[in-house]
Order: sequence, then structure tokens, then C-alpha cells
Amino acid sequence: MGDVVSLVEKAQQSIDEDEAARMAEKLQRADFNFEDFLSQMRAMRKMGPLGSLLKMVPGMNNVQIGDKEEKKMKHTEALILSMTPRERQNPNILNGGRRARIARGAGLEIKDLNALIKQFQQMKKMMKMMQGSKGRQMMKKFKNMGGDDFPGFGGGSGPGKMPLMG
Repeated sequence: MGDVVSLVEKAQQSIDEDEAARMAEKLQRADFNFEDFLSQMRAMRKMGPLGSLLKMVPGMNNVQIGDKEEKKMKHTEALILSMTPRERQNPNILNGGRRARIARGAGLEIKDLNALIKQFQQMKKMMKMMQGSKGRQMMKKFKNMGGDDFPGFGGGSGPGKMPLMG
């Protein structure tokens, strides 16, 4: 079953509620950028190592998160920090020259940045799909399956307001 209660407690200790509410609203509107993504990563890191967090999630205790995944998160953060604030807020302006500068600044390859941008765009696309009627239907099904028992899902406070990571 995992240790959901401990995970919720860690989230409540680590995450500012106002920031979480603002982020949840941005995610609902699919109006987030790399600044928000960076904020999400840092919020997750405050909660502790990713591997120990996953062990608290029901069904995820067999998933192994090791040095490779932690290193990838650091690379992602380095790429985002190598962007200018304007680039973070509007990733659509990332042309070839900007991508080369960002990758060089992070000490990584352009393909690493391209993969991050592709992942970010897919996440944004998924969030837009969740906005429509299909997304609302899916959330209703979740609530009907017992999602209301979890604080934050269905109007409560807590992990439902917890920032997500992409």
C-alpha cells in the first residue's frame, strides 16, 4: 500500500500552500513554463531523494531510482538555469543558436536540450487535453473510484495541491 500518510506529511512540510495553489491553477490552464518546471523540481527535491519518495507511493516500492535518475534531474536543472528568464518564460523562442548556447552553458549536448523541450511540450499537450471534457470525465471517474478519500482531491487541501513534476 505504500506510506501515503508520510508522503502527504512530507509534502505539507515542504511545500508552500499559496505557491501550490498558484501552480495547480497554472497546470489546469496548461499555462506553465520552464520557470514553473524548475520550481516543481526544487519542491520535489525539498521533500527528499526521489527514490525514498517513490517507495511511499502505493505500487511504486519496487521502482528503483538511483544515481542515473538523480543525475538526469541535475542535468535538467542545469539546462533550465542556462536559459535566460525570457527563454524560460517563452520556450517557443528557442532557436538553434539559443539551444547551442544553453547546452554549452549546461555542459551538455544539444540533443539533451531537445529531449527536454520535447518532453516539456508533450507534458503541456497532455495538460491541455486534460482541460477538455475528456479530462473532466477522467477526473470524475477517479473521484468515483474513491479519489475523494484523498485530501486535496475533490475540494480538500493537501497533496492534490502538491506541485507535480514532469
